[in-house]
Amino acid sequence: MVQSNNREFDFDWVDAFSQKPFCGNGCAVFYDDGILPDQSCLDIVRETSLVECTFLSSSDIADFRVRYFLSDKEIPFAGHPTIATAMSLISRGKHDNNNLVFETSAGLIHVEVSWSGDQIKISMTQPAPRFGPKIDKKILSKIGGIPEDSILCEPQVVSTGLPFPIVVVDSLDTLKKVKIDFLALDKLRSTISENILMEPFWVCLTPPRENGLTFSRLLLQSSGRNEDPFTGSATGAMAAYLWENKLIQTPAFNAHQGDFLGRPGEAEVKVLCSSGNITGVKVTGSAYVLMTGKLKI
Repeated sequence: MVQSNNREFDFDWVDAFSQKPFCGNGCAVFYDDGILPDQSCLDIVRETSLVECTFLSSSDIADFRVRYFLSDKEIPFAGHPTIATAMSLISRGKHDNNNLVFETSAGLIHVEVSWSGDQIKISMTQPAPRFGPKIDKKILSKIGGIPEDSILCEPQVVSTGLPFPIVVVDSLDTLKKVKIDFLALDKLRSTISENILMEPFWVCLTPPRENGLTFSRLLLQSSGRNEDPFTGSATGAMAAYLWENKLIQTPAFNAHQGDFLGRPGEAEVKVLCSSGNITGVKVTGSAYVLMTGKLKI
């Protein structure tokens, strides 16, 4: 018998922002307790072909420390992996109340868990938005390959933990036509002083499903996939942008994404305000544990 010196770590593969399998956005949640080196984390993400994976360890200031990895780098925060991580912890019985706090590189993220019948809802409160530089419509028009006049409002970099250029377009048809010029995107990135600037988040206010207010796309440059099925962090930034620019009349709405990929996802979104200022954005979704097992490495 061949003996292996490989270590084993528990993991769950969770589809976030959906109650059903093969919908929303998948994330693998690894219980490595901080043991795995960064390169191994990157290799694991590439092996899964997922957009992101999380790696959990203990924390002195929160319930758990969560690290978020793309296939080529670590990022400070991500939305659908936060929902997926909470769902994994719930399924394993690793929390004993309806509140969780995650230590992340973007700060402490508060998560609330509620039940409606047999449906679990997980809410994460993203930090108060940081409104970065505004970007000329011509630049985003070139990056997305769409007419300049189809962009409704001046795009802007917004972060509720992770910075995205938010671009609101006039119709679902325009959104379907977006195709990224990555050379133009690289040029934009070279002009903006962000340690990490994510790809533009393209939004329209005419979703394909009836119960939503927004529909969005995130086309990816450096990932195992060319488009993100559902982007929770960008959804928070988008909500703050829409409210700040008076493009929506209510701070609470349903956001949709993923339909073009055959992976429809949905989030309940609420912009949190105090004295006229946005203090945070609450993003709520369901999740489905698709697989569970052992990582041997």
